[in-house]
Amino acid sequence: MSTFKLLVIAVALAMDAFAVSVAVGTSLKKISFRQIFRLSWHFGFFQAAMPVLGWCAGLTIREQIERYDHWIAFGLLAFAGTHMIREAFSKEEESKHGRKDPTKGATLIMLSLATSIDALAIGLSLSLLKISIWYPAFFIGIVAGLFTMAGMHIGSRLGSLTRISHFGEVTGGIVLFLIAFNILHEHGALPF
Repeated sequence: MSTFKLLVIAVALAMDAFAVSVAVGTSLKKISFRQIFRLSWHFGFFQAAMPVLGWCAGLTIREQIERYDHWIAFGLLAFAGTHMIREAFSKEEESKHGRKDPTKGATLIMLSLATSIDALAIGLSLSLLKISIWYPAFFIGIVAGLFTMAGMHIGSRLGSLTRISHFGEVTGGIVLFLIAFNILHEHGALPF
C-alpha cells in the first residue's frame, strides 16, 4: 500500500476523532494540557489498536474467503463510510455536551471506542488484502492523535463548529467509499 493511500485512510478515519474533539473543545471552552493529552492519547491508541484487532480476525478467515476478499473489503469500507456519513447527520453528538469532563473516566473510553470502531473494518480489509498491519496501525494512530489535538484547539478557540465537524465526517465517509471502489477496480471487479 502506498504512503499516499495510507495517509488518505488515516485522515478519513481521523475525521471522527477530529469531529468529537472539536465538540469536546467547544464544550470545555478552556482546555488544559492534560485534557488534550488524555483525549489525543486515547483516540490515537484506540485508532491504532482497532485495525490490529481487525487484522488478527482477518487472519483466521482469510483462506476461506480469498476469492471474494476484494468484495468483502469493499463492503467493510462502504459500511464504515456509511457509518461515518450517518453519524455526521445524527444529533447524538449534541447530547454529549454536558458539564462533565469528557476527557475522563467512562466517557473517555466510550468516545475512544465510538471514534475508532471504523478502524476495525480497515484492519480486517488490510488482512484480506494481505497487507502488513504494523506500520499502517502506527500511522493511523499518530494521525488520529494529531487530528484530536488540532480539533480540541479549534473547538476551544472558535466555539461551536458543528458545520466543520459535519463536513469532516462526511468527507471522511466519502473518501472511504472512493477507496472501496478503488479496491474493486484494482482487482478487476469493475468494468471501468
